[in-house]
Amino acid sequence: MVKNLFISVISQEKKEEKRGSVEFQIVNFTNKIKRLTSHLELHRKDYLSQRGLRKILGKRQRLLSYLLKKKKNRVGYKELISKLDIRESKIP
Repeated sequence: MVKNLFISVISQEKKEEKRGSVEFQIVNFTNKIKRLTSHLELHRKDYLSQRGLRKILGKRQRLLSYLLKKKKNRVGYKELISKLDIRESKIP
């Protein structure tokens, strides 16, 4: 449901974009992060889910830094961050 919404947001911009693209992976990780965060609000002592959340956050951070380096201008990076409503990282 939510995943299809994110897929449609990205697919509207670039029709030829594949599901393995960096942008799609970032959207997919953001979706997982939101689900795990809501789960952890109910189950505070679920340490395995906390570990999984930290791992997904690290993967998304690495993909965001790769996207920033790949695109010389910061336009695509900033657009994706604003659409997903996530904070900008402190990457120089």
